[in-house]
Amino acid sequence: MTKIWVDADACPVVIKEILFRAAERTHTEMTLIANQPVRVPPSRFIKSMQVTSGFDVADNEIVRRCDAGDLVITSDIPLAAEVIEKGATALSPRGERHTAANIRARLNMRDFMDTMRASGMHTGGPPPLGQQERKAFADQLDKWLAKKKQQFKN
Repeated sequence: MTKIWVDADACPVVIKEILFRAAERTHTEMTLIANQPVRVPPSRFIKSMQVTSGFDVADNEIVRRCDAGDLVITSDIPLAAEVIEKGATALSPRGERHTAANIRARLNMRDFMDTMRASGMHTGGPPPLGQQERKAFADQLDKWLAKKKQQFKN
């Protein structure tokens, strides 16, 4: 059975709430992995896992645990690339689906922006999560869940 893995350290609360409702509604196992304790509602489908602090510790745990067909929620582009390589689906909290076809370009843009920041240029962060991004996320999540339900029936 496929699972949902959440890179919970940077996942917005509103997105976690969408995930909680979806996991409960569809009886999909979901694990939130973070460097700090994460509160989750009481559910037999939802659990959290705290890993030690450190660079990429949570990311490495997600990569280690996820399988082909699983869904990983992350805004971390290198993590998305690693789980895609394992055959999992990667979805950002903004509703952007990372794929084998687009992840290389996103990694290149991320590296370019890192270089710009390192040279002293202020690039700013992403805009606040708005209603449009929340809807895009919920729509992509529903598509993935529907596809998995269909595969399970066949």
